[in-house]
Amino acid sequence: MEGNALALSHFRTRAGSPLLLSADASSTERKNSAGANGGLFRCLFLEGRSRPSRYDAGAPPSRAGRGRVWKRDDPEASPRRAGISGVPKLDPKFSNKGAGTNKAPIINFEVSHHRAVAAVRLLRADKGKAFVDLLNEKANDSAENEMGYVERTLGFSTRHLDDRDIRLVTVIVAGTVRWKRYIDFLIMSLCSDEKVFSKMEPLLLQILRIGFFEILKLNVPAYAVVDENVRLAKVALRPGAGNMVNAILRKLLSLKETDSLPLPKIEGDDRAQARALSIIYSHPVWMVRRWIRFLGKEEALKLMDWNNSDPYFSLRVNTTNGYTRDDLINRLEDLQVHYEKSIMDEFVRIREGMQAVLQAGLLKEGMCAVQDESAGLVVSVVDPQPGETIMDCCAAPGGKTLFMASRLAGQGKIWALDINKGRLRILMEAAKCHSLDDIITDVHGDLRLYAKESTAKYDKVLLDAPCSGLGVLSKRADLRWNRQFEDLEELICLQDELLDSASLLVKPGGVLIYSTCSIDHEENENRITAFVQRHPEFILQGVHGYVPAEFITDKGFYSSSPTKHSLDGAFAARLVRSLH
Repeated sequence: MEGNALALSHFRTRAGSPLLLSADASSTERKNSAGANGGLFRCLFLEGRSRPSRYDAGAPPSRAGRGRVWKRDDPEASPRRAGISGVPKLDPKFSNKGAGTNKAPIINFEVSHHRAVAAVRLLRADKGKAFVDLLNEKANDSAENEMGYVERTLGFSTRHLDDRDIRLVTVIVAGTVRWKRYIDFLIMSLCSDEKVFSKMEPLLLQILRIGFFEILKLNVPAYAVVDENVRLAKVALRPGAGNMVNAILRKLLSLKETDSLPLPKIEGDDRAQARALSIIYSHPVWMVRRWIRFLGKEEALKLMDWNNSDPYFSLRVNTTNGYTRDDLINRLEDLQVHYEKSIMDEFVRIREGMQAVLQAGLLKEGMCAVQDESAGLVVSVVDPQPGETIMDCCAAPGGKTLFMASRLAGQGKIWALDINKGRLRILMEAAKCHSLDDIITDVHGDLRLYAKESTAKYDKVLLDAPCSGLGVLSKRADLRWNRQFEDLEELICLQDELLDSASLLVKPGGVLIYSTCSIDHEENENRITAFVQRHPEFILQGVHGYVPAEFITDKGFYSSSPTKHSLDGAFAARLVRSLH
């Protein structure tokens, strides 16, 4: 999702959202008024805060857009070759059911359908109009919306995707985005002229990126990669585009077979080495330099390897509805989904099979939610106890809110505050599904204003602050390209403001918990140090006894590390307010 960064004054969302169930960034807001089946799935798949789209995604496309004028610089416009108006005489590879009407698309059975969908999603992701990590479920119309985008972009549609196709699209899109810098370096190296790459049509570039990723990282048979991507380029663009794809992919295969792929040399000063490593490991240069500086080169390389790997996902069983982890495991075994038991009793980890879990209705029926253990350990730091009053300051979409509520055992109250009214509605739909809506009360507002106006005080206040999300880059494939170094400075100011505001809501003797899904010390330890200096009435309390010792830092903070613990990166601190 390339583009200008959203003003961080509007960041009211956490950065780590592994999965979404809508085809574009605006659909969450469009569907907030839907019933439980509309918003519930999106909420249960959202642990942490998803970064708002940096573009207005707009309304779903009309199916009637085939007569528009094609502009070469508009990747979503219908190409001239594929443009259709009226009822054409079609080759048998096309279906003309409903051709010339506004209701039924022209379906092309010749092209690889999952590659066509992947190419369009990559185009939309580049414009900030699609989420990279996306699963569809049959009860949701996001798949229909996405087919509409495919038709409008390519001039034809493909058949609807089955579960295997959806998994392939997700793998290809996420992997291509992760490895974008490395892949683009190779494409540019294999072009006859740098201008050929810089002026390449967006759709053609995405098709090439898909082919490179399949050859280099998926080990798809070479003939299939070349034939299918060449065919897609010819049908969606023109024969000449297919010829270019054919030439470049075959050149790549030749270089791969002889182990002579061009790569930058890691030499020169620190800056030059960081630039080379940023290409080889496909990360922004500023991240590479920062991690080498603070973590050391060896640890930085391990972290980038982790970020480029296929992520694990964790399921948290909903004990409030009477389920146990054994119940969840039995269902996973019935679905033939491989799993691992987590270090936390309520969690199970899976690498593949999320689509099967979704289609089986495990989330819809309230058996479980998708939540990383690193987020669950933050709830352990909060340590909700029956009878307590708890304020969750930046609550939506509510993963931690629901987990905290389940720990109250029906006694106590949680206020879930967030600036986004639509996301709060999704949170409450999920709370109802988990039988927790009588414990959770939603509060719509800006924390900074609410804290000044409210006289209420709470036993515990959780501020899971908006952050860079540098701890969840494995799950958020596109996030690395949407973060700039300058973002950190603005986020730090926002985090300080929110911490000051949250502290006003803590009753004497109460506890303030600050957490992020970042691994950067500026957003974590340094924010706590600065806060305590401004607020001597708060005393840092170690997290000993709340989380396993392996997650406790020398200063008593909770910290999970992707490379050390094989979990998302996260941080939390406990601060106790004095009685006087």
